[in-house]
Amino acid sequence: MEAKHPPEPPPIDGAEMVRKNARLGLIILAVLFGMGAVSYAAVPFYNMFCRVTGFGGTTQVAESLPSQILDRRVLVKFSANTDSQLPWIFKPENREIEVQLGQKGLASFFAKNEKNVPVTGTALYNVTPLKAGKYFNKVQCFCFDEQTLAPGEEVSMPVMFFVDPAMDEDPNMEDVKTITLSYTFFKAESDELDQAMEGFYNR
Repeated sequence: MEAKHPPEPPPIDGAEMVRKNARLGLIILAVLFGMGAVSYAAVPFYNMFCRVTGFGGTTQVAESLPSQILDRRVLVKFSANTDSQLPWIFKPENREIEVQLGQKGLASFFAKNEKNVPVTGTALYNVTPLKAGKYFNKVQCFCFDEQTLAPGEEVSMPVMFFVDPAMDEDPNMEDVKTITLSYTFFKAESDELDQAMEGFYNR
């Protein structure tokens, strides 16, 4: 009995192979472009998100101060940190100030670039206790934009803020006597910044 042999595969169409490879290449490029775009947009999206929500202790943004100032006072403390990849000195010039609800608060942070080349940093920030985020409003802040310091440059970075008088009407906030505003500066467009922001959104 004659043995049967499997049919021979059809010949490879060179033009079809080229088309498939081109499609695969375009898909890979699109994925890489999308990842880059997401990374580039992450900082602006973080800032926008922080401006409109109180999620995880993120603060609000106001264009003007409230017309009402209450007798109730809170102590606002300031904390500053820098990632190890950012060659800056960064610290609060005021450790704490006491403000009435609705009263303008003004603080400033000292920053110095210790490198002999320009370095750009981006600040992530929040307040604790986390539930105070929706009542803590910034009117002016260096954290809304990337900051570039020239070699050896020293700057004073101001923050203008107020604590919303509406906090006094929230029973959940009766125990809040102290609010801590914290900043951490990262080197702009760095893996460390991306990881910190990913951790923020995954909390």
